[in-house]
Amino acid sequence: MVAETSTPVPDQPLPMEWWDSVLADPRAAGKPWLPIEQRRLSELPREVLRVECLRCFRVVEIQKADAIRLCGPHAVWKDVGQRLLDNGCQQRTGRRHEEDGCWPNWTR
Repeated sequence: MVAETSTPVPDQPLPMEWWDSVLADPRAAGKPWLPIEQRRLSELPREVLRVECLRCFRVVEIQKADAIRLCGPHAVWKDVGQRLLDNGCQQRTGRRHEEDGCWPNWTR
């Protein structure tokens, strides 16, 4: 026995379950589906980008237009921010790579 599926016909209204699933989707609420540090520069909503170091408390800000000019619109903010922090890092230990340098905190 084959289970009968209900396929909406174009003239019929969509079922409430469909609307519930659409509205429950995080994208419908305007919530970003990626954390800010994982987005490309072209996808970031801010004009001023900021990253700080949890280790030395240094803060680096850059205009989004300048970041795009330096690294391109498809560069990931995490990589760009880490590079900006590494360029002026004062906390060099010489130990393992994970421990050396700045520890980024992506300001929301």
